[in-house]
Amino acid sequence: MWRSTEPKPPEPFRQWLDRLARPIEFASRDACAHLPNVKNLGSFVSSQVMQTLSEHVYPRAVEAALLKLRALFADDVQLSLQERQARLQEAIVIVKALRGMERDSDRAWHEPEPVAVVRGERRSEPQALWTLPIRYVKGVGPKRTALLQRLGIETVEQALWTIPWRYEDRSVMTPIGQLTPGMPASICGTIVRSDVKRAKHRRLTILDVYIEDTTGRMQAVFFNQPYLETLLTVGTRVMMSGRVVAGARGWVETRMEVSQYEVVGSESENPLHVGRIVPIYHETKGWTSRQMRLLIRDLLDAYLDNLQEILPIPVRARQRLPPYHQAVEEIHFPKRETQVEQLERGTSPAHRRLAFEELFVFQLALAMRRRSVQEETKTVRFNPKTPGIRRLARALPFTLTDAQQRVIREILDDMGSPRPMNRLVQGDVGCGKTIVALHAMVLACGSGYQAALMAPTEILAEQHYRNMKGLLESLGLSIVLVSGRGRGAQRKATRELVRSGRAHVAIGTHALIQEGVTFSKLGLAVIDEQHRFGVLQRKNLGEKGYKPDVLVLTATPIPRTLAMTVYGDLDVSTIDQMPPARKPVRTFLYSEFQRSRAYQVVKDELRAGRQAYVVYPLVEESEKTDLRAAMQGAEQLQRGELADFKVAVLHGRMKPEEKDRVMTAFKNGAVQVLVSTTVVEVGVDVANATVIMIEHAERFGLAQLHQLRGRVGRSERQSYCLLMASRTVGVVGGKARSSGEPASAARARLEALVRSTDGFVIAEEDLRIRGPGEMFGLRQWGMPEFHVANVARDADILLQARHEAVALLKLDSHLNAPMHRGLKEAVHRRWEKKLDLGSVS
Repeated sequence: MWRSTEPKPPEPFRQWLDRLARPIEFASRDACAHLPNVKNLGSFVSSQVMQTLSEHVYPRAVEAALLKLRALFADDVQLSLQERQARLQEAIVIVKALRGMERDSDRAWHEPEPVAVVRGERRSEPQALWTLPIRYVKGVGPKRTALLQRLGIETVEQALWTIPWRYEDRSVMTPIGQLTPGMPASICGTIVRSDVKRAKHRRLTILDVYIEDTTGRMQAVFFNQPYLETLLTVGTRVMMSGRVVAGARGWVETRMEVSQYEVVGSESENPLHVGRIVPIYHETKGWTSRQMRLLIRDLLDAYLDNLQEILPIPVRARQRLPPYHQAVEEIHFPKRETQVEQLERGTSPAHRRLAFEELFVFQLALAMRRRSVQEETKTVRFNPKTPGIRRLARALPFTLTDAQQRVIREILDDMGSPRPMNRLVQGDVGCGKTIVALHAMVLACGSGYQAALMAPTEILAEQHYRNMKGLLESLGLSIVLVSGRGRGAQRKATRELVRSGRAHVAIGTHALIQEGVTFSKLGLAVIDEQHRFGVLQRKNLGEKGYKPDVLVLTATPIPRTLAMTVYGDLDVSTIDQMPPARKPVRTFLYSEFQRSRAYQVVKDELRAGRQAYVVYPLVEESEKTDLRAAMQGAEQLQRGELADFKVAVLHGRMKPEEKDRVMTAFKNGAVQVLVSTTVVEVGVDVANATVIMIEHAERFGLAQLHQLRGRVGRSERQSYCLLMASRTVGVVGGKARSSGEPASAARARLEALVRSTDGFVIAEEDLRIRGPGEMFGLRQWGMPEFHVANVARDADILLQARHEAVALLKLDSHLNAPMHRGLKEAVHRRWEKKLDLGSVS
C-alpha cells in the first residue's frame, strides 16, 4: 500500500502501467489495424483498473485518469469498429498522460488541496451547502421558505436530498389522432387557436386552447389561469401531459385534462415537466411538485459543481458507483434511457449510489461510536466471584435454559472486562430476559455498587419491583420503587435511600435519571424496551458522574436484516430458547361472521377458572371511525356475551391509582376479563390469563400483535390468541380502512401470525410485507431515517457498506487522512447528535 504523500510513484505502478499499456498500444498501431486481433481488450482493461484501485490508494489525478480509462472500455463489446477505434485513440492519450504523471512525480504524486469550480469562479473551498439556508436561494424568499420547511427543507443540501417519491414517463409523445378515451398521454403540437372567456359576475377566466399535429387536433381548457393568455398563444409549440376525455362534440374532438405543460422553443430546449421522465415530489399546501422541479433545476444549475464527493475513489471503484454530482442530478432528472421500473423501485444507479453513501456514512458512525465506548475508561470494577450469584442460582424455583446460561456468561464476562459493557439482550416474549438481567444486578450489588432498572411504563416498573422484591431481599439486598406517585414525604424518603446507597436496586421509569434522583455508586443500568438508551443517554449519565455498564433488554423482535443497522454499536446476545414447560400459544383468525365462535372460546376458558384479555385499538369511539373502542366494548361485553363474569377496563388515560386498582384486581382474580388498549402490550404478566381477543387485528403491525399475544401463554396451560378481523379484510380487493392498505396484505400479516410463534420469523415477514417504514416498533428501536436508502430493499448495499466501513477504519481508524476529511465531517454532521459522536475524535 502506498499513499499520495510519497514523493514519486513506486516501482509496482510503473510495472503495472507497462502491462496495461502493451495491448492498448499494440492495437493502435498502423491506424488501429491490429484492433480486431486483440481479443477481450475491454474486459482486460476494466478488470485491471478495478483491481489496482481496490488494492491501492492513488492521488486524485491518477485515480481520475484510471477511472476515465476504464469508462472507455466499459461497453466495448457493444460498439462498432469505428467507435472502438475512436476510443482507442482516447485511451492512448490517457496512457501517455499517466506516463507523464509517472515522470513528473513532484506534481502528480502529491495530493493537491481541493478546489471547487462554481460557474466560472474558483474557490479555495467548496461552498458548504449544508450551511447555506434555502431562504437565501434566488427566487425562494420568506413565504416559500416557510412552505419548504413543512417538507423538512432548511438548507440547499436538504433540498437536493429531497428525492422524488415516484416518476412518470412523459418521454413518449402520442400522436393526437391516436388518443383513446381515458388514457393518460403526452402530446406535442402547435397551438392553432387560443380563446379567452371572462365571466364578470363569477370572476371566472376560461382559456380555450386547440393544439394540432399532423394527425389531428385536440382541445385543452384552463380555468382561472389568466397569465397563460400571453404564454399559450397561436403559433406556439407546446408539449402537454394529462388524461384524455371527450370534448364538447364527443369523441369527434378530444379534450385533455392537462396536468403538466411545457412551451417548446429556444427558451425551453430542455423541458422539465413533459417530454422526459418526470420526477414527482411530495407536495404541501401552496407548494407543488412542479414548483419543486423548477427549484431543484435551479439549485443544480447553481450548485452542482459545489457538491462535495466524500466517498473514497477506491470504494467507488469497487462498488462501481457513479460520482456524487452525477447521481444527484440523475436521481432528480433521469436520463432518457433510464428504466422507469428501476426508478420506481429505487434501484437505479443513482439511487444505489446515494443509498450506499447514506448507509456507508451511518456504518462509519456506528463503528466509531462503538470504538469510542470500548475505549472509555471503565471506572467500575466488578467481582465476578461474588457469592450472590451462586446464592441466586440456588434460590430460583426453576432451572435456567441453556440459552439463558450462555447469555449470563456473556454478560458476566463483559462486566469483568476492562471495557464498559454496552450489551443488548434480545429474546422472544416469555423467554426469561428479566432473570438474566437479575444476575447482572446481583453481581453489581455484590461488588459494592448500585443497580438501576428502567422500564418504559410505570405498570411495567411496578411489576418488575413486585417480581424481584422477594428474591433480592432473600439475598440481603434492598430494592425500592422510584415513582412519581405517592406523598411527598414518601417520595423524599425513597430518594434518600437511593442517594445514601442503602437501596441497592432502584426500579422505575426514566425518571430515575431525570428527576432529581441521585445515586451513591451506580454501577449498572438495565433498560427494558428502550433500545437507543444505551447510546443516547450514556452522555447524560456521564454528566451526572456515573459511567455504569449498560444492559438493554428487548422482547420486540427485529429482523436480522435490520439488526446491523439498529444494533451496530451494541454487543448482542440472543435468548433463543423458551422454558420447557411453556406451550406455544394457539392462534386463530376469525371474521366478524365468526364472532360467536370466538366468544365461545373465551367463555370456555373463563368457566374453567382462567382469565382473559380483550384488546381494542382505541379508548373511545369516534365519529370518524367505526373501530370498536375499549370503554364501549367493555360495557357491551358486561351486558351481553360475558355478563356472567366481572369485566374491567384499563387504558392509558386513567389515573395511576385507577390503573393500580384494576391491575391488582385482575392479578388477584377478582376481575376475570380485562378490556384494554395496547397499554398491556409490554410486560404485563398474569399467569392465569390464557386467552386474548384482539379486536380489529388488521390495524396492528405483526410485531405489535406478537407482543400482545405474549400476554398469554405464561404458564404450563394451553393458551389462545383470537384475532378478530373486520369484514373488509376478507373481501378480495378491499381496503384496510385506516391506511388504505390492500386487504390482501392485511390478511397476509394475520395469517403469518397464525402460522408461526417465532418472533424473529414474524418480524421478517412483517418486513417483507410492509417494509421498514411501516413496521411497528422501528421508532422504538431507534431506526435511523434515510432519504434514499431502504434497509429492506437495500440489504445487499447495507452489507457492502458495512464491509467497506470496517475496511476503511482498519486503514484510517480516525479518518484523519486528508483524503478522508470530507467523509469525517459528513459522519459528524449527519450523526453527531443522534449517536452522541461529540466525544468521538
